[in-house]
Amino acid sequence: MADKAVPARAWRVVLEKIETDLAEGTLKPGDHLPPERELAATLGVGRSSVREALRVLDVLGLIRTATGSGPSAGAIVIATPVGGMSALIRLQVAAHGFPIGDVVRTRVILESATAWELGTRFGEARRTRQQAEAAAETLTEPLRLLEAMDAAGLAPAEFSALDAQFHLALAEAAGNAVVVAMMVGLRESIEGYVLEGAERVSDWGETMPRLRAQHREIIDALEHGDPSMARRLVVDHITGYYAHAGLTEEGKDR
Repeated sequence: MADKAVPARAWRVVLEKIETDLAEGTLKPGDHLPPERELAATLGVGRSSVREALRVLDVLGLIRTATGSGPSAGAIVIATPVGGMSALIRLQVAAHGFPIGDVVRTRVILESATAWELGTRFGEARRTRQQAEAAAETLTEPLRLLEAMDAAGLAPAEFSALDAQFHLALAEAAGNAVVVAMMVGLRESIEGYVLEGAERVSDWGETMPRLRAQHREIIDALEHGDPSMARRLVVDHITGYYAHAGLTEEGKDR
């Protein structure tokens, strides 16, 4: 039994070494990992353990591996640990999904923080024209998505995809890499529940314009530098939709 436990421990040694190098900046996107033989000798593990660790990193989207020779061969770092976090959450979603109540609560936590950060930034940016222009640029992508959601004849699936991307774009505008990684990882779950809600409500033709208007109100609060209002609008927007669609207990009790 003891012998069977050794490969698992050795496998973790390799992962921990690469994780440390990424976190400390010794390794960064574009860098090659040392060859398998070198990693095995340096860390005192078998090459099979090195290969297993590399397979995990490949699945998580942290490295790309290629056979052969030349500058593109071997294992190359293609993302920071943030990318790995997103991939890990996506794998969890694909394997088991998350309870809808947990998704809603997590969205409220993440997106209300995003709204507060952006609203505060816009409020501070009013001090100079240059700051105001820089802040306004961060909303270029969310505004583009709002225009896309205004298109006539959008199917529920199309609107849901744009909606999920809009909320992700706000997180990206706020600039917190951890929040972005979590939002990216949860995107499929968020989009799936929004689409499920669209299929459940009997007044989708009225609900969609209301959601569009709520998006605009959130943007207006941000542009006016009102973090409290922006945060409240985001919370009401998220919880209100799930309740209206009967996806949460509040909605089921109606």
